[in-house]
Amino acid sequence: MDTIFPLEQLAGFSGNIYEITVAASRRAFQMSKINDPELDKNSGKSVSVAARQLFCGDVNYRIESKLD
Repeated sequence: MDTIFPLEQLAGFSGNIYEITVAASRRAFQMSKINDPELDKNSGKSVSVAARQLFCGDVNYRIESKLD
């Protein structure tokens, strides 16, 4: 079984850690709302699953700029 949280990718991450943390939180919320079957496979650990998806590139995120 693969590790739930991608420690190697986290250690080598060179981007903005705040942005990816917010993205993982939002992805975890999405997965919880739709009862994603991936959560059942990983003991309901939505944040860990979301982080793995983001760090491994399975899910992408983008930063939206605010318009004044």
